[in-house]
Amino acid sequence: MDVTLLLEYGWVLAVLVVLEGLLAADNALVLAIMVKHLPEDKRKKALFYGLMGAFVFRLGSLFLISFLVDVWQVQAIGALYLLYISINHIVKKILGSRNKTDEAADSTSKKPRKKSGFWMTVFKVEVADIAFAVDSILAAVALAVALPPSGLPAIGGLDGGQFIVIFLGGFIGLVIMRFAATYFVKLLHSRPGLEVAAFVIVGWVGVKLAVITLAHPSLGVLDEHFPENKIWKFGFYIVLITIAVCGWLLSSKVPEKEDENPVEELDKQAGL
Repeated sequence: MDVTLLLEYGWVLAVLVVLEGLLAADNALVLAIMVKHLPEDKRKKALFYGLMGAFVFRLGSLFLISFLVDVWQVQAIGALYLLYISINHIVKKILGSRNKTDEAADSTSKKPRKKSGFWMTVFKVEVADIAFAVDSILAAVALAVALPPSGLPAIGGLDGGQFIVIFLGGFIGLVIMRFAATYFVKLLHSRPGLEVAAFVIVGWVGVKLAVITLAHPSLGVLDEHFPENKIWKFGFYIVLITIAVCGWLLSSKVPEKEDENPVEELDKQAGL
């Protein structure tokens, strides 16, 4: 790869890392709450087994998607899904409904229910990890498929470089969910508007995947080379950066209450 190509691939990977971090923050807190009832020595094991299963799922899904990524119907479904979760989340925020973290936290204060055993908890963590992985994988694919060819051997229907970027994005997402999530939880807690910005970015990535779909040779709505157009690619990232900056600037900083520390809560519940 030449320097320009490396910079473009590195930029997309950096965007994926930040996006994965923001999306993984609430997910990590939910997982910590899910294992809260287990003895302290079993909490780490439950999270470890669950995340290992999620890694296998992500890797298997990536190989499957690499063969299906050029099918316009798959691209269309992915674009619609990303747009759906983006709009659904933003509408819920506007209407003032509680987010999934609040619901998970509130559920612990309700009438006690029978607690799941160790392996059932592992299974629940596994299912939750898989659900969290779907939007991350699709967002990574949508960002990577428009990258120029790297010259590396193809894997399925993907260029080798694109496959590596998507794989690293997913792997780093799991690492963030397990080890670095406390930082992102604290960041989202202090600047809650960033969560909305993250889902606006997910929607914008969905638009990018929709453009790739419309430029598919089987449809021909757009010129098939349009997704590689430098003006479109430059404009896409300018809008993406603008969303992130606006999310930061328009998100008023919330002072942390003495009795409410989400980072300590995450560490304590996960047994870290």
